[in-house]
Parts: sequence; C-alpha cells; structure tokens
Amino acid sequence: MSEDFSAPAASQPAAADLHEPERPSRQPIDQNPKPAQSRKSTMSNKGTIDISGLEIPLESEPDHHKSKHWTGFDGYLVGPIDVERHSKLPYFLRLQGSVVPRMIIPIMLVGAWSTIITWLDQARGKNLGVNQLLLTVLGFVVAFTLSFRTSTAYERYSDGRKAWATLTVQSRNLARYFWIHIDEREGDQGKDDILTKLTAINLILAFAISLKHRLRFEPYAHYPDITHLTRHLDTFARSAWGPDLEVEEKKNWWKEVGEYLGLSFARSNPRKTIKRATKPLGNLPLEILQYLSAYAEEMSDNGQLKSPIIYGQIMTSLASLCDTMASAERVLTTPLPVGYNILISQITLLYVYLLPFQLVTALGWIAIPATIVAAYMILGLATVGNQLEDPFGDDVNDLPLDHYCDELRRELDVLTSSPRMKFSEMIAAEEEKNPVLWPLSMSGHDEWRQKEIDDIRNALKSKVVIGHARPGSRGQASGKPSSQNSILKPSRASSGVTV
Repeated sequence: MSEDFSAPAASQPAAADLHEPERPSRQPIDQNPKPAQSRKSTMSNKGTIDISGLEIPLESEPDHHKSKHWTGFDGYLVGPIDVERHSKLPYFLRLQGSVVPRMIIPIMLVGAWSTIITWLDQARGKNLGVNQLLLTVLGFVVAFTLSFRTSTAYERYSDGRKAWATLTVQSRNLARYFWIHIDEREGDQGKDDILTKLTAINLILAFAISLKHRLRFEPYAHYPDITHLTRHLDTFARSAWGPDLEVEEKKNWWKEVGEYLGLSFARSNPRKTIKRATKPLGNLPLEILQYLSAYAEEMSDNGQLKSPIIYGQIMTSLASLCDTMASAERVLTTPLPVGYNILISQITLLYVYLLPFQLVTALGWIAIPATIVAAYMILGLATVGNQLEDPFGDDVNDLPLDHYCDELRRELDVLTSSPRMKFSEMIAAEEEKNPVLWPLSMSGHDEWRQKEIDDIRNALKSKVVIGHARPGSRGQASGKPSSQNSILKPSRASSGVTV
C-alpha cells in the first residue's frame, strides 16, 4: 500500500500522534477546587448524598445490603467463605473451609479403637492380626465408592453454580432491556416511567434473593434483605407470615459445639420453618416473575415497548429465569439416594475400623498413628462429599449466594445510575475526544468527519497494515524486519491525506 494518509490538521505532529497518546498540559493546582457535577461528586464529606440540593443521609452499610458472613470464630466453621477475603496461607495450613472440625470426633474414636486393638495385640499377647490380602480387596471397594461419592457431589455443586450463573446473566439482560428499550415519556409521566422501571428492576433483584431463601427453606418475605423489595406486593409469602411464627431457637452449649463439629444429632431440621406455617406459603420467586411479566405486557400494550423482538427477548429471559429456578430446585431436592449414602458410610467405616487388625502385625505400635492418618484421608473425602451435596446451604464450602446477590445489586445500581442514553450523542462527545481510528490516529470524531469517505476507508486499510507491523506482532516475533518505518513515512505522491 503506497498511499499515505494525513489526518485532519491538528495541533500534534503526525509522528507523536501515532506513537503515544496526547499528554495533557500541566495546569497549576487549585488549592480550593470546586467539585464537578458528575457521578463521582454526589457523595459529600458528611456521609450524605447530594441530589438536587437535598442531602440524603447515607448509612455506612444498610442491614438489607449486608452479605451474610460470619465473623470471629464462627467465620471459620459456619457459613460460606467470604470470597473477598484473601488468605496468604498455603492450602495445607488453612483451617477455614477444611473438614478438620468435622473430623475431630471420628478421628478420636478411630484413635481410641486402634489403641485398644494394638494394646491387646502387643501388650496382652492376643494375636489379633489378619492377612493383609483383606486390606487390598477392601481398599479397591472403598476407593470405588469414594470416587463415586465425590464425583456425584461435585456434579451437584457444579450444577448449582451453573444455575446461578444463568440467573445472573438473564438478570443483567432483563434489566438492560427494561432500562434502555422501554421509552420514557415527557413531563411528569417521564418521572412515573423512571420510577416504574426502577420498581421492575428491583423485582429482578428480589427474584434472586427470594430464590436464595427458598433454596435454604426460608419461604417468607420478612427477611431484612428482601422485605423492602417486596413489601408492596400481594404475595402468599407476605400474608402467611405472622409474629407468632417467629420462635427463637434455644441452643445448649453442647448443641452449638455439635454443630461446629458437624454432628448430625445436633442439627435441626431445615424444613422446620415450613412445617410451622399455618397458611399457604406460595412460591415467592414465581410470583415475582408474574409481576415482571405483567410489567412487560403493560409496556407493550401502551406503546412504550415498541419492538416486538425486544418483547420476545424479555419473555425469553423470564422463561429462562423460571427454568433456572427449576434447575436449582432439582439440585436441592434430588440428592444421592439414601441407600447409596447408607452403604457408602457403612463401607468406609467398616474399612477404617478393620485397619488396626491388618496393620498391627506388620507395624506394631506404629499401627495407631498409621490408622489415624488413613482414617483422616478416607473419612475426609466422604465428609467433603456430604458438604457439597447441598451447595445452597450455610456450610463453609457452600456457594456464597449472599455475595452473588449483593454483587447483582451493585451491578443493577450501576446500570440505572446513568439516564437512558442515545449512542449518537456519545460518538461526538465534547468532554472527551473520541479517537475513532486509534491507534492509527488520535484525531477525534469531528476531525475525521471533515474528510471524504474514501479517505476514511483508505485510513482503515492502513490501520490493518500498521497494526500488523506494531511491536509484538508476528513479524517481529519471528525476527523479521518491521516495515513500520516505511509505512509511516509520508509520500508526496499520495492523495494528500496523511495519518
């Protein structure tokens, strides 16, 4: 390509325009700068938000916005891990998320059992050792059962995460459709339209939060993170709640310790709240989808949602949210059959308690620590499988649904923070130059608009060649000489347009 293009006249030389962006000139520092009116300037130093001269007090973090993360000692043993917390410890030294607390009682029992067997064999002269062939045969069976248990548990964990990822994607799409593609009228009707949009987008967040509570067997609408989003709705979950249903569960110290140690007898029935209901509970996520469908239908009927394609996409997103709810409920209500769980537990425990008989002859007193180490590995894998089987609960290794909901809330706030935009107004924005042909040229939209369309198309062709010859391209990586200098060199025989 022998043609050279010159960008529209600008204050910067062509060479500097190609190799580095424009650098703003240094201005004297204003000791008392005035805050610019932008998104970043709505916060005041008094803990308030300034909106049209009105100072709205801002709480540090409202209760309904807080994620459910335990603090102190409980934070290591109860509740999903805080994904925003960083630990510098290597994995083999970490306590949070490990099965060590749940392994304390089983390991103590195995240690006591192996000590008794070893003492009888070594100190009392009782010949309790058995042929190690049994260890090989039973080991194969235990390995197969643990592999099956772990793979099925992680599959359920993965399915739960995929379902929630689909919910997040469709929630973003639905909020974007509402905010951008539904027209806003003039005057007071426009204010009503904006507030109606915000109500619908809040219901998208309410759907995610209500599904989280439903997966945790919390069917009502009085919880702090959802009550303000659904108090104006007529739902069964709202009408079914009453003060008489709020019973504070009293825990003894042994029950609290048992929960920390993962003992099954210390755990309450998670469906206890549902069993106490005296009125129909309904299905709060499904009822919220009903309100969202009604909003889309109303906007289509009154002409504010003009595109039938967008209306179809909205209906598709709502159907996908309903499908996601069904997928999450499938993971929750279809655990591994009880027969498998019972058999796998019996096989692993039987193998662990037979280990001292197989090791005592060959190892003597060393059979005690050897049995404990083997029991930790075998029972630990089984315990992890039990934790992952229900990924929506409050165990340490469960999915952090509170964090996902809070993240979705922040994303929806960002989406609604700017008015319904027009792309044409952004192209030629005066605040910041739009370098449409970057990195070929730093000239803005208005400067290139003064040129002929053939000049723009020829510059786009040059952009391909120059981009190919830039540092890091394949030509320079292979050691070939770059032709960048020859491309950038002005030519007097060109069409008079240089970049």
